[in-house]
Amino acid sequence: MTDDEKLHEEAEEIRKETAEGSPEVAEHDRVAELEQQLEEAKAKVLYAAAETQNVRRRLEQELQQAKSYAAAGFARDMLAIKDHLDRALAAVSEELRADKTAAQFLAGIEATARELEAAFQRHGVTRINSVGEALDPHRHQAMVEMPSDQEPGTIIEEMQAGYMMKDRLLRPALVGVAKKPD
Repeated sequence: MTDDEKLHEEAEEIRKETAEGSPEVAEHDRVAELEQQLEEAKAKVLYAAAETQNVRRRLEQELQQAKSYAAAGFARDMLAIKDHLDRALAAVSEELRADKTAAQFLAGIEATARELEAAFQRHGVTRINSVGEALDPHRHQAMVEMPSDQEPGTIIEEMQAGYMMKDRLLRPALVGVAKKPD
């Protein structure tokens, strides 16, 4: 124990002995102790109130996110169906479109594709623009580089459409990007 600590202990003992004989000093010490406890309690209450406010704010934000993006998984699953419908419609020849029976069948498939597109629009699902745009790694996934006269890094082919749900990526667009000719 250092000399300062010994002196501090002796002073504290003398104070206690003096306080025993003097009720004013004991009362003053008790009041000081209670004031200290009150300040500590106030600090704890303020901390707890701030923490409660932070938790409430975080939960409200998470609830809002959950409401906004609850359908994201379902929408992502529906993209495969949209892809199949689009490929089926793109593969239909003019000869088949001229056939009366096939044309009625195709009209039903086209109506289904339009209804799916309308449902996407109602829920904030939009197609990502790709061809002619600069490659954005947050929205596009480059699958191949192709020699081109266009500016390197410009998207020149889209292999699969990408989609956003509001401001969140559902699926990146799979694209071919221009590079300088060899």
